[in-house]
Amino acid sequence: MSEAGGEASALATLREKIAAHVAAEEGVPVEVRALEPLAGGACQDNWRVELALGQDAAPRRFVLRSDSRTSLPGSLDRAGELEVVRAAVKAGVRTPEARWPARELIRPGTTAYFLDWVDGEAIGRRVVKAPQLAAARERLAEELASELARIHSITPARAPKLFDRDDAPLRELDRHDGDPARIDPVGNLLAQLGRMLDALPEPRPALELALRWLGDHRPRGPHASEVTLVHGDFRVGNFLVAPDGLRAVLDWEFARWGTPAEDLAWIAVRDWRFGRLDRPIGGIARREPFYAAYERASGRTVDRAEVHFWEVLGNVRWAEGSLQQGQRYQAGDRDLELIAVARRAQEMEWEALRLIAQGERGGA
Repeated sequence: MSEAGGEASALATLREKIAAHVAAEEGVPVEVRALEPLAGGACQDNWRVELALGQDAAPRRFVLRSDSRTSLPGSLDRAGELEVVRAAVKAGVRTPEARWPARELIRPGTTAYFLDWVDGEAIGRRVVKAPQLAAARERLAEELASELARIHSITPARAPKLFDRDDAPLRELDRHDGDPARIDPVGNLLAQLGRMLDALPEPRPALELALRWLGDHRPRGPHASEVTLVHGDFRVGNFLVAPDGLRAVLDWEFARWGTPAEDLAWIAVRDWRFGRLDRPIGGIARREPFYAAYERASGRTVDRAEVHFWEVLGNVRWAEGSLQQGQRYQAGDRDLELIAVARRAQEMEWEALRLIAQGERGGA
């Protein structure tokens, strides 16, 4: 069979599996009207699916989200991510409804689920520069701050079983000796970053230096030990934006129990500004209006020194994550985006050292 014939056969098989799975979940006949891979996801496999549920039903669009061949350290599988999405929806977070959990739809050993389709733009460079989104950018920082407040309202006391699936091993980032309230967000993440750095094939002196600084400057403020749900990848590129504003928060694979300042800092990591370095909050806003909006929505006071620490850590984390993406390519995951991402590591190393040198008031 030719390569094209093999791909057509695999696609036909996937259509049959999707139809059978959703029909079993819903108890009605299901027809797959359209099925195509979605571009832009470097961590998971995403497909646009158009389904007719029941006789004579108008087709509805969904996203099929499945585990990729390889994954980054600290990420959830889709079964775990599904539970986080459901908790977020329950808390009022603007994120699509998740449904129909599945196993081995795309390939053996994987988990998957379906998301309701939401229209909007997710490509970061378009979100920060497209003329048709100019009005949306004016209100986007306030909208994102409100969504973060809702995410951070989810605590171990409110959702004690969120990461306790029987079939999921405890991740290093979630270690808490049986009590989620005892999680050490900084210690767990620094330990993981140290292991990731040790596993890289070449030495990275800048990352070694930055990790040493982080170990010596752990936050000690009043909110430093607060534990809430964190999105873990809250940044431009993981939001859907339309001309009227924010439509949805996406991509929860790095969600975990953590501390709110991590999400506040991650959106300011240099790579997520998409060339708009004058607007440190995701290329869309200055820092202070964003922090003030979060304080109003959450009732918390933002400790700028704590956020600065997490911004240094975020640049270290993404430098290592970028290098890990390149290793995924070398391991056989032939997505060219992976090696394109790996080339960004040096920029994050430079930014981490710049932030350390300039201190809390280092500016953009």
